[in-house]
Amino acid sequence: MTVAWADTEAAPATHSARIERETHKLEKRLCRQMGQAIIDYNMIEEGDRVMVCLSGGKDSYGMLDILLKMQQRAPIRFELVGVNLDQKQPGFPDHILPQYLQSLGIEYHIETQDTYSIVKKIVPEGKTMCSLCSRLRRGILYRVADELKITKIALGHHRDDMLQTFFLNMFFAGKLKGMPPKLVSDDGGHIVIRPLAYVAEKDLTRWAEHRQFPIIPCSLCGSQENLQRQEIKRMMHQWERQYPGRTETMFTALQNVVPSHLMDHSRYDFKGIQATGVPDENGDKAFDTEELSAATLSGLQVVSL
Repeated sequence: MTVAWADTEAAPATHSARIERETHKLEKRLCRQMGQAIIDYNMIEEGDRVMVCLSGGKDSYGMLDILLKMQQRAPIRFELVGVNLDQKQPGFPDHILPQYLQSLGIEYHIETQDTYSIVKKIVPEGKTMCSLCSRLRRGILYRVADELKITKIALGHHRDDMLQTFFLNMFFAGKLKGMPPKLVSDDGGHIVIRPLAYVAEKDLTRWAEHRQFPIIPCSLCGSQENLQRQEIKRMMHQWERQYPGRTETMFTALQNVVPSHLMDHSRYDFKGIQATGVPDENGDKAFDTEELSAATLSGLQVVSL
C-alpha cells in the first residue's frame, strides 16, 4: 500500500517538445515527493478529512493541486476541504478563491474575520506583523476545523520554508528547532501536516506558472521586505548560487540528527558517559568524512609511527 503513494505518477505526456517533457518531469517529481512525505510521516490515513488551508499564494495552490492528483491515485480514500481565511485586507479580491474552488468542484469554506484591523491596531508602524497575524489565524482555523469535522490540517510550507525556520530559530532564538512535517497543534486538538515538506520552492514557482493559478498577493505582510525571514531567504539563495546543492544538503541534515554530538544534556546523557573499551562508530568524530576507511586510518597510524 505504501508503495502506491510513492509511485503515483501522471500518465506519460507527449515528448514532441522540450517544454512538455520538462513539465511532465516536474509533475512526476512533485507527486513523488509529496507521496514520499505522506508515507514517511504517515500524514494522511484512510477516511481522513483534510483541511487544505489556502492563502491565494503559489504554495497553497500547488499543495491543493497536487493533493487532488494524489487523491485520484492513492491506495486509500480521503476527503479534501479547501479553506480560506478572508482577513479583510483592503483591496482583497474575495471573489477569486471561491470562483477557483467552484471550478474544481470540491468542497470549500471561506471564513471571514477582520484580523487585518486587529493587527494594524496592535502592531506599531514599522514592526513586523507575522507573529500576531499567525496566532490569530491559527486560532480561527482550529475552530473552523472543529466545525467542519476535520481530522488533518494541511499547510503549504515547503522545503525552503522549513530550512528558513531552522535558521531563524538558530540565529535569532538560540534554538535548534525547525518546522516539522507533522505535529500536534499548539492547542493540542488537531494534527497539522505539511505535504510539501520535500518540495523545493523553485519547483512550486514553475508549477504555478504552468498551471496559471490566480495568485493573490498578501498586502498585509508580503511587502515587509525587512523581515528576518526575508534576510534568511536571501542568505540561502546566495549560498545556493555560490555552492549549488547546498540547500539539499542542509535539508538532509535536518533528517540526520546526532544528539550525542550536540550539547543538549536534556536530550543526551553526557553526565553518565563511561568508557567501554569497545570501538564506537559514533565516538569522538566531528567532521570526519565517511569515505575515510578504517584501512586508510590504519595506514596513517603506521606512517606516523
